[in-house]
Order: sequence, then C-alpha cells, then structure tokens
Amino acid sequence: MAPRKNARGLSATPSTPERRPSSVASSPEKPPGPLSITISPEEREIIKVNNYSAAELKNACDDALKRYLSRPVLFKQIHLHTDVRLALGWAGVFTAVATGLYGWKIDFEKSKPGVWVGFILYLVLTSLQTLYSYFVEGDTIFVGRRKTFSKRIITERITISSSTLPVPSSKLSLKPSPTNSPSYSLSINYVQSTSGGKSLLAKGRTHESKEYSAFFDEKGVMAQEVFERWIGELVEAVMEGKGA
Repeated sequence: MAPRKNARGLSATPSTPERRPSSVASSPEKPPGPLSITISPEEREIIKVNNYSAAELKNACDDALKRYLSRPVLFKQIHLHTDVRLALGWAGVFTAVATGLYGWKIDFEKSKPGVWVGFILYLVLTSLQTLYSYFVEGDTIFVGRRKTFSKRIITERITISSSTLPVPSSKLSLKPSPTNSPSYSLSINYVQSTSGGKSLLAKGRTHESKEYSAFFDEKGVMAQEVFERWIGELVEAVMEGKGA
C-alpha cells in the first residue's frame, strides 16, 4: 500500500513511539535473599537441647542462624569481635606466663619492679577484654558482608544481635508451652552501599521476637526449617526496607 500524502503532497512516514528507559532495567539486580536457598534434609543434623535451659535454647538458635546466613551465596561472616577478644585474651595469658617465669628466674627483690609491671599489664589487658565484650560487641552474634556485581560493585552489610526475653511472671508455669516459653529476640541492621561505602543505596532495621517453643518440640528437638523460614523472612523484609 502506498504511503498517504498530506496536504502539501509529502508522504507521511509512519511514526515510531519513543522508547523510555525502563527503571527496572537501570536498577541493579536484586541480590538473592535467604529464602531462595534450598537446604536438603541430608545437610541437617538433629539439634536437641534442654527445654528448661534458656542458655541452651539461645545458643542453639544463635548457631543455627550463623550456619544459615553464612552460606556461600549469602553473607561472609566477619569474625572481628571474636578476633579482638582472642587477641586480648592470649596477650593476657602470655603476659602472665612471662611475668611468672621472670619472677621465678630472677631474685625476688630484683624482680619486683618487673613483676609489678607484668601484673598491671595483665590487669589492663583483662579489663580491655571485658570492656570490649560489654560495650562494643554487646549482644552481637553475627556480622556478615556480601559483594555483588551488577554494573557496579554493591556491598551489603548485616549485623544481628540476639537476646532472651524472660517469661512474664503472670504466665509462669512448670511446663514450657507457646504461652509461657521465653522468647528469642533479634535486632537486625542492614546497609547496602556502593563506591566503597560512599553512596548509600538502601538501609533497614527491624526488631522481632518469637517464643522458643515455636522452634523446639516437647523433647527439645529443633524444627530448623521453621526457624530458618522465620529468619529468612525477617532478613528479606529488612533488605527490602520493610523492617520496623
């Protein structure tokens, strides 16, 4: 068919709609979340604790959280807090041993100044270790980092703290149940940035808690799938900026 002519006798060229850049195409690819990870039953080991020990319940949940989030496709765990505590602890041990050997080999009167120096240094190192654990590390159980490449380097950092909330006095009873069990409380902070942390892309924070009885049966066996699903939902909500 011949092209139509306008009033001036010129043939009209069919117009093509102007393409607008898609915001989805220009945005970086969303990093995979924990819920995208499939774990086969063969990879799991049965975890059993004493339901009447809040410390055992918390430690089991802390360890399960770290195993879940430190998988290769998720976050690489940063052991800075552990390394600092170990360094201060070992420095204190070496100081004590060196001070003891010095006092044993050197005459008592001559060794007193050196022994006092070693003793004071040991107290300082031990105090620093205690203060660091209390004021810096606190309740932090997991610090993870992940780098992804999508047109630019995107860095994610997640910090998780945990604690145990006691049962209210009005709900105390002898047998743990969903209504009288202590709760596992989590605080999650998430930051996504680029350009070496100079450009902030996303930020999220949430604080949630759930009864230990939701994750452990009457025999103390942990329902790891239920726990991991809860953790995955919290982490992905924070990654999407939906955290409270």
